[in-house]
Amino acid sequence: MIVNILQTLRLICHIEKNSLQEVLVLIEAWIKEIKRNCATKDLGMILVHNGIVRATSKEGKPVCRMKTTYNAAKLDAAIALCKQKDGIADVKVWINEGMLQIGDDIMKVCVAGRFRTDILPVFQELLTAIKSEIIKEEEYPL
Repeated sequence: MIVNILQTLRLICHIEKNSLQEVLVLIEAWIKEIKRNCATKDLGMILVHNGIVRATSKEGKPVCRMKTTYNAAKLDAAIALCKQKDGIADVKVWINEGMLQIGDDIMKVCVAGRFRTDILPVFQELLTAIKSEIIKEEEYPL
């Protein structure tokens, strides 16, 4: 069953076998760590985002790769701010810096907390901050 799910995910997401396994290993490690370290009364949901390099720009034009850089101090500050929000048990972020190819992971974001109503606004706020203030993405057209 798990093999079929992995194969389906690979087809849907156009992710190479090894990349998908790496994503799942990191996310599973984060989930285990969060469950181990957070009080059960504070933990009812874990939301995960895995951003990947698309083959097209936001304008729909084809791209062949992307270069990313990010400000680690701003990222640390954004994570710390999110962790202080009511109902948030933990926040984890990984950003892939460098020259990325189509299908490569750009970032992984994980927000854990009590309720969906606590987590969703913080998750959106963090993703918006990362995309608008923390990471710089330079797309290379075909």
